[in-house]
Amino acid sequence: MSQMQRNYNSRDADYYMDQIPLPILEKLDEEEKANLKSVINTAIPQPSPKLIDLRFAIDVIFTRYFVVLMIGKDRRKQQRSYEVNGITKFANVVAAILLIIAMSLLISTVTILILYLIKSALGIDLFKGHITNVLLNNQK
Repeated sequence: MSQMQRNYNSRDADYYMDQIPLPILEKLDEEEKANLKSVINTAIPQPSPKLIDLRFAIDVIFTRYFVVLMIGKDRRKQQRSYEVNGITKFANVVAAILLIIAMSLLISTVTILILYLIKSALGIDLFKGHITNVLLNNQK
């Protein structure tokens, strides 16, 4: 695979060193190249494992949108340079509540569906005579 086609996550210091024009690289000695590689390695963000990594695209008639939901531990070294307050803080709380409600509804719906399918597969009838009455009425 050529260097230009490498996946973004698999790019390393060598990939970025190859982007530097050859005349500039030839002017550097080995120690300078090693120091430059070290700085590049430090600057490359290291991905952290995510509890949830959901990515998908939504095609609409004229455009395409993508949705990304990632939940994992915040390992960033720098804190925000500003205090989040006012409408932004309120919007963050509302978004978090809506996300929790949506995830709860999704999990509940999937759980109920799975339990219903298991019940149906085992032939368990919770309301005695309900299905037979419906079937008898349809045959008349």
